[in-house]
Amino acid sequence: MKPPALPLVSIITPSFNQASFLEETITSVLTQDYPRIEYIIVDGGSTDGSVAVIQKYADRLAYWGSAKDKGQTDAINKGFNRASGDILAWINSDDTYNPKAVGEAVKFLIEHPEIAMVYADCNFINEHGEIIGKFASRQTDYAKLRRGYVHIPQQTMFFRSTYWKQLGPLDPSFYFAMDYDLWVRIAKQAPIQYLSGKTWANFRIHTSSKTNVNDERGWQEMLRVHYRDGGSFFAPIVAKYYLRKIIGPLWKWRIRK
Repeated sequence: MKPPALPLVSIITPSFNQASFLEETITSVLTQDYPRIEYIIVDGGSTDGSVAVIQKYADRLAYWGSAKDKGQTDAINKGFNRASGDILAWINSDDTYNPKAVGEAVKFLIEHPEIAMVYADCNFINEHGEIIGKFASRQTDYAKLRRGYVHIPQQTMFFRSTYWKQLGPLDPSFYFAMDYDLWVRIAKQAPIQYLSGKTWANFRIHTSSKTNVNDERGWQEMLRVHYRDGGSFFAPIVAKYYLRKIIGPLWKWRIRK
């Protein structure tokens, strides 16, 4: 009897005018040692040379396209609509995977069929790819997520496509917290798991990155999820929002050190 086929992993890269970093992102996916990856790049009509970068790797992509869209969330939804994998992930066009990330994530999900999503540790890197800090990854769950205890680096998450089919797509009204909204929906249905000691990705911090420009908007969107799902004003996530408004500038300074 033949052993069961390895699951197909569909990875989406939404991209717009990130030519400086895009090739590094692409190669970090294509050099993974896992043999069954369906890689899809959805570009939003870049004008900075990104399309030329993508075309260099076109024969190794399951799909790519470049056309005006409604932003990152729209691009990710378009990518997943084309995906046929058993396991899904997205990596943004300025972030990168570390070697063996995909294979280790798949191995864990195969061995733990009850787990809906797995994530791991993540480095902060600068424009030059130099490590400047580490994401504070921690184990979380539905109850903790509702309290604002997030601690999930999106760059490292891999989740089962069955939950996308049940719970997707991403809410297009979210610009920043679409991943948090998805995590809340998934964690309400099944366990998610953090793997300590595994560093799967690198989160690039640079002058035009969304984390620098829109941290305030991200927390406002998380509060939208909180109130949408019946949350109270007198809740830890609301207190964390106001505390973060005070300490946010100090946090950005720390990760740049």
